[in-house]
Amino acid sequence: MADAHEDLRRRAEQDGIEFFLAMFVDLHGKPCAKAVPIEAFDLLVGGGAGFAGYAAGDLGQSPADPDISAVPDPSSYTPLPWKPGLAVLHCDPWVDGKPWPYAPRVILRRLLDDLSERRGWTMKTGMELEYTLLRRAEDGSLEFADPHDTSHKPCYEIKGLTRMWDHLSAVSKNLNALGWGNYANDHEDGTGQFENNWHYSDALTTADRAVFFRYMIHMLAHDNGMVATFMPKPFRDKTGNGLHIHQSLWSAHGEELFADDGGGLGLSALGRSYLGGLVEHGRACAAVICPTVNSYKRIGVGSTASGATWAPAYVAHGGNNRTLMMRVPEGGRIEHRGVDGSANPYLATAALLASGLDGIDGGMDPGAPTDDNLFELPTDEVRRRGIRQLPSTLERAVEELVDDDVLRAALGKVSGGDFIDYFATVKQREFDEYHSVVSDWEIQRYLTQS
Repeated sequence: MADAHEDLRRRAEQDGIEFFLAMFVDLHGKPCAKAVPIEAFDLLVGGGAGFAGYAAGDLGQSPADPDISAVPDPSSYTPLPWKPGLAVLHCDPWVDGKPWPYAPRVILRRLLDDLSERRGWTMKTGMELEYTLLRRAEDGSLEFADPHDTSHKPCYEIKGLTRMWDHLSAVSKNLNALGWGNYANDHEDGTGQFENNWHYSDALTTADRAVFFRYMIHMLAHDNGMVATFMPKPFRDKTGNGLHIHQSLWSAHGEELFADDGGGLGLSALGRSYLGGLVEHGRACAAVICPTVNSYKRIGVGSTASGATWAPAYVAHGGNNRTLMMRVPEGGRIEHRGVDGSANPYLATAALLASGLDGIDGGMDPGAPTDDNLFELPTDEVRRRGIRQLPSTLERAVEELVDDDVLRAALGKVSGGDFIDYFATVKQREFDEYHSVVSDWEIQRYLTQS
């Protein structure tokens, strides 16, 4: 580790870094950080940056608990291309000299270490994050950043893409400056909605990059008088924001374990069993991959203003079919389209990995693939085929999650019992708070009804 710290010091000095942002996320994926000057480098890498965990967010702490030490991962070093002299170090929270089991990055790292040590495998992922660009009007209300973005079918529209060129080109240049390999930038299906793609990597690195990417988008938007949101469904009649996760497993020697063996779906037998696990635990995963009240307003079979929703409503799989939750776009990888923009990248990856590994261990068959357009297939026919619908609310999703013994074991033990129960308590409280609010819809519907 001493060599890694010295390598980090040399890189930082060569890059002219003056401050490190020692960063970690809470249960909800909110990034927290302290700015540490390079003069305090030895203190940072020697013991981490100290935080009052209860104040940082939902991390299983009370005001009476010891401080969290955010211990930096030297391999996560990420200079900010748009702000010279500043770099992010993703950190694992520790308490009393041990990794803190409530911390999402700690949970994912533990699962990936176990995957390597027990099976000799590596998980690789790629993430596609959709977001919407807005502005604050003079009265404080939100409006789309591009007032001319009014096309009925805005997806891939070249005019909408070019009008936001300053933003999109800045994102692309920053991604390439970081060495992530930006290969596409586009206007997505919703008004004001965009996506910037970069190459896949090992699962921990990709999750780190997703956290950094959201932070970068927020900051670039802010610096240009805009507001960025990854909210799953910010507008009732517009396409919501997803966070699609592409998954594959590899051997220690670089062998693609999901590579097509001719048995169907473009996957190996092991890949099909992994897919079977994703199907088996599809409903239980919902509370983790769609973790907010708003998430369940994105999921559905109804069309949006552009004519499509793109958010899967059913636990179904198949080939290159974007109405499915699990899509195999090409041989050797599985895309999970159910994850939304509010998901914690570490926890979402952990839940999907645990589900897939259970499928491998149990030799699960994912069942017959679906070729139909599930946004239009009658619900009676969907039920006849035995295709399950995702939970309709966060509360129902939490009920499914706590009953899943595989996810319970995978997410691990904490001081109060199982992490899954802590997660469920936090999310139930979130649902209850939402449920207690009287909405305008209720006033309009019920005020004088009886």
